[in-house]
Amino acid sequence: MLVYPSAVDLSTRTLRYLAGQLRSRQREIGTRWRRLPTGRQALLALAHLRCGDTYARLAAGFGIGIATVYRYIREAVDVLAAIAPTLAEAMKTIRTKAFVILDGTLLPIDRIAADTPYYSGKHKRHGMNVQVLTDPFGRLLWASPALPGATHDLTAARQHGIIDALADAGVKCWADKAYQGAGRHVRVPFRGRRLKPWKRRHNSTHAKIRRLGEQAMAVLKGWRLLRKLRCSTNQITDIVKAVVVLHHASP
Repeated sequence: MLVYPSAVDLSTRTLRYLAGQLRSRQREIGTRWRRLPTGRQALLALAHLRCGDTYARLAAGFGIGIATVYRYIREAVDVLAAIAPTLAEAMKTIRTKAFVILDGTLLPIDRIAADTPYYSGKHKRHGMNVQVLTDPFGRLLWASPALPGATHDLTAARQHGIIDALADAGVKCWADKAYQGAGRHVRVPFRGRRLKPWKRRHNSTHAKIRRLGEQAMAVLKGWRLLRKLRCSTNQITDIVKAVVVLHHASP
């Protein structure tokens, strides 16, 4: 097998942050020796999350076994997921915003046609539903746990407690038509084809605001592992949490 040097489009600050978290974890459990130092383990995990490199490619590149690669990545994801902000913690920041933008995205997964709960009729593919909250400038604030792709966006938002949390905090929210009926705090566009001129203008302005939320989706999909997940669906929530933590740790 040929091995060549490559690059990960992340800052050294992100690498140092993850290495520090891994170092603290190893001190906590009393680890004495590892095949890779914490800095190399952090680089290994970032290459997997950011570039989507497979275990086999990483094993060849770092000179370790595939099973060791899996353990190191799993440890890094678990460490990051444990410190990811909950919705209640994110609401402390959200309360300081003029409004937020709520949207759902589908993370594609490798599933067979028989896996009906994971099939999204809207996107015509299998995946996991993740709800995202962004600030008025499109900056990612919080991402929800992953639910099967067949879950409707409004159902997912209610199940995660997003609608109630926004209502309790009195924070206004912009969302698309999928959230129709979420309550007066969630503003959605008017439905229908033959709308009055003022309703069409309202929908146009509404779409411009919501479009900023797509920047957060681009941030998530910038981590190429999330573009096509081939792991167990039970691990996807922790992966999303890990990505959110690393995003906030980046400059």
